[in-house]
Amino acid sequence: MRPSQLLLVPLASLTVCSLGLADVVTPRFELRPSAEHVYTGGWEHFVGGGVAAFDCNGDSLPELFAAGGSNSAQLFVNESEPGGLLSFRSATPDSLKITSVIGAYPLDIDNDAILDLVVLRVGENLLLRGQGDCQFEPFVDIGFNGGDRWTTAFSATWETGQNLPTLAIGNYVDRDDPDGPFEACDSNELWRPADNRYTDSTILDPGFCALSMLFSDWGRQGRADLRVSNDRHYFVRDGEEQLWATEAVPRLFTEEEGWNSHQLWGMGIASRDLDGDGLSEVYLTSMGDQRLQALAAEETTPSFVDAPFEFGATAHRPYTGGDGRPSTGWHAAFGDVQNDGFVDLFVAKGNVEQMPGSAMDDPNNLLLGTPQIMSFQEAGLEAGIATMDKSRGAVLTDLNLDGLEDLVVVNRGAAMEIYQNRTEPAGRWLQIVPGQADSNRFAIGAHVEVRAGERAWTQELTVGGGHAGGVSNGLHFGLGDAVTAEVRVVWPDGVVGDWQSVATNQRLHINRR
Repeated sequence: MRPSQLLLVPLASLTVCSLGLADVVTPRFELRPSAEHVYTGGWEHFVGGGVAAFDCNGDSLPELFAAGGSNSAQLFVNESEPGGLLSFRSATPDSLKITSVIGAYPLDIDNDAILDLVVLRVGENLLLRGQGDCQFEPFVDIGFNGGDRWTTAFSATWETGQNLPTLAIGNYVDRDDPDGPFEACDSNELWRPADNRYTDSTILDPGFCALSMLFSDWGRQGRADLRVSNDRHYFVRDGEEQLWATEAVPRLFTEEEGWNSHQLWGMGIASRDLDGDGLSEVYLTSMGDQRLQALAAEETTPSFVDAPFEFGATAHRPYTGGDGRPSTGWHAAFGDVQNDGFVDLFVAKGNVEQMPGSAMDDPNNLLLGTPQIMSFQEAGLEAGIATMDKSRGAVLTDLNLDGLEDLVVVNRGAAMEIYQNRTEPAGRWLQIVPGQADSNRFAIGAHVEVRAGERAWTQELTVGGGHAGGVSNGLHFGLGDAVTAEVRVVWPDGVVGDWQSVATNQRLHINRR
């Protein structure tokens, strides 16, 4: 159901089956002790502060690699007992003791089923090859040039017939422009492989100071296009959000093709199917209102429109703390923190530094999905995550394999926070980990579909989005009281797998045959 349809229907009537969880369960998060880590630095680190969550030692428990800005980045090894209390130890190998790090994304670049790291920096970006046991080394003879720019956004996908991923690099302000920083946005880059190596990048111009990128098959048409969220603070005028058609020669979608112009102080992107139609809605963070967008009714073109204010997704001002100025949103992540079957949304908040027109006391949001389609209610204060630090990057994922999604938040000028999800009672769940042989081992671009009772859920497996960091930990589905569910994978090349009936409350690897 699209926003243009929703406007015609009374909001109270937009309800769906709750799968047995009639009462809204208040989530509860507990702050866990950890070694201190702070993201800091000058104006080039007002943005960034991402964190990557991925298993680098083969025990299925995700480690954390956190950007430090002018401080060194750190790797935190996950020493939690499965199902037990979260416990992390700082154990950064020399290869990851890097400064000027904006963020990082896990990605299996060389198809060896060991996750590598793409490290975004003020300066040379790095592709680091995972060697197992949380050891890394630079890729050699791969042809990638990390450059010397101010990189703030990243996404990746696999294009047909390729053994290496296509990499999108988003660059912020051109530091060498003497007339900058305003109206001095740098160009972005698309690195496509040929003969198992990269040769040179395709410049994506115009660039409007990208702060988030996401390859996504927005219309299920069989090709991932590149969405770019841009910072109006620096492009000032004439810029907008962008959607690049990743054709042989990339090009921007136009108004004639249905693209609606949107201008905002773009910081982060998140996507998830919220209404059960198999197509992902898009959430964009910004200074001021955040925007939830969906394709207009009956559209097969990229005609995204804003959801109505009444849906509770704008999160435009602090909900506690007494500061009534507009909020500043950064990382956004969809999840289901109570496993009730309704998609929730976390948004990291925090002033850029000392911007007087924006809130200084700006707590992070935890927007709970409700039975009203695409409608949310704030629960950050009740859940225990309403700190007033300047938050930036985050991850929302199950860190101890107990079926509850935990939360990690990187803060500018304050300690990183690790929250364990202790919600009771919680619903049932599935974690789906697709995999395939040879190229694209982690099946980036696959769509995983789950159905139980009268409900259906779809998630696309992507790399990118958020704010300067991402997760590789399978896909999490909250399923209410469903004891069994049916699952299938639509693989990246469009081949549709068979439906499988499975028990819930398990982590399930589905390998392509």
